[in-house]
Amino acid sequence: MDLGCRKGNVAVDKRVREAGLRPTRQRIALADLLFAKGDRHLSAEELHEEAIAAGVPVSLATVYNALHQFTQAGLLRILAVEGSKTYFDTNTSDHHHFYIEGENRIFDIASGPVTVSNLPEPPEGMEIANVDIVVRLRPKRCE
Repeated sequence: MDLGCRKGNVAVDKRVREAGLRPTRQRIALADLLFAKGDRHLSAEELHEEAIAAGVPVSLATVYNALHQFTQAGLLRILAVEGSKTYFDTNTSDHHHFYIEGENRIFDIASGPVTVSNLPEPPEGMEIANVDIVVRLRPKRCE
């Protein structure tokens, strides 16, 4: 991948800058991979594999660092699904997810009547930032 000649890099560069991050070559290359395909959910390992396949010379540690920096800057949303399995969501709007067990696949629940009631009062001085709902799915079992 030519890190300097991708057409979308100008918009990605601007997006990274506006988020308050320095647009390094590796950040721009990773952001380009992340955001070029619309809304999606990726693990650091999946993005690392995509980067290597695209010819972006980057370590897994750098991918993790960039993803966490993008999350802190508000460009991504983090989803902890399975113990140590973490996904990064390019759609930062309030929405919920389905997770298919055994396939490690996550996707958005279409906007609809998902409501949460009886939330506890947060401790003094705190407010609820958001509520993440992950509905776990598996194939129906034969009876």
